[in-house]
Amino acid sequence: MELHILEHSLKVASIAKEGIQICTHGLIKLAFLPSKTRCKFFSLTETPEDYTIIVDEEGFKELPQSEYLSVAEATWLALNVVSGGGSATSSQPIGVTKIAKSVIAPLADHNISVFMLSTYQTDFILVRERDLPMVMHTLSSEFTLLRVVNGETVAANSTGVTNGFVKPKLVPRPIIHPLSSPSNMFCVTSLDPDTLPSVATLLMDVMFYSSGVKESGASGDDSGHIRFFSFSLIEGYISLVMDEQTTRRFPNNVLFTSASGELWKMVRIGGQPLGFDECGIVAQISEPLATADIPAYYISTFKFDHALVPEENIQSVIGALRTNERAGH
Repeated sequence: MELHILEHSLKVASIAKEGIQICTHGLIKLAFLPSKTRCKFFSLTETPEDYTIIVDEEGFKELPQSEYLSVAEATWLALNVVSGGGSATSSQPIGVTKIAKSVIAPLADHNISVFMLSTYQTDFILVRERDLPMVMHTLSSEFTLLRVVNGETVAANSTGVTNGFVKPKLVPRPIIHPLSSPSNMFCVTSLDPDTLPSVATLLMDVMFYSSGVKESGASGDDSGHIRFFSFSLIEGYISLVMDEQTTRRFPNNVLFTSASGELWKMVRIGGQPLGFDECGIVAQISEPLATADIPAYYISTFKFDHALVPEENIQSVIGALRTNERAGH
């Protein structure tokens, strides 16, 4: 297995809902007019609380300085596990639960905080640039480490750095944050970049003008329907996560669907904003799913984390996670 360290230097930021109109000029350019920018990594996720943006330094220049824009300190790098040759976005995706024990858990054990972005094509594990030597040291025994430099993949040598953190004996990793499961069902899909112009106005409506009044249950109670939409344009590949109702607004045959037409249910993690320094949140959720062999997508946002699991597995997932949750009390 190869671990690719991508060359993008990334910023993670939150745009307050009331300030989105200040940023739409730049966001529309990043999403729909990529030829007008040098941005290669752009992701925008709307939740009931805010918009989270993950963008490379070129793309970040398109956003205005504003009191409504909160930027996480540090520069982040994206890692990507690939099962064989080829680029991150064209190879067979691994799935977050397949890397739970080989990547996510060891990083948590070494006190390295991660920020996850699952897309239709692949899973990106974001780590702080300053943690990279320790990340490489931690994962070098399991993976062939490769760095992308000017588009070319070259061997990356582990520096043998350690942060002095001794790996603990394996113990259960209790879940310490509240969980909720909104009532919506979600689709993880994509579209051909060539068809993007034909649905651009619809996507703009969905991204910026469809929130309306705060929906009942948006505060995250278990039965509520929540606002969640994610758009990523990364190295030319588009990924979309939206609820089933939103997909019905698109013309037939524009969105890619899996053969099974699979629908996903969400588990939201966090009762109050999670912050960026706590380690192990992704591991707490992904390890039980890996043990149960349940596939999942995982999207971290500025304030909360979100796991998507197949609709038919939601009850067993909640059961397994709640058992771990009780273990933490």
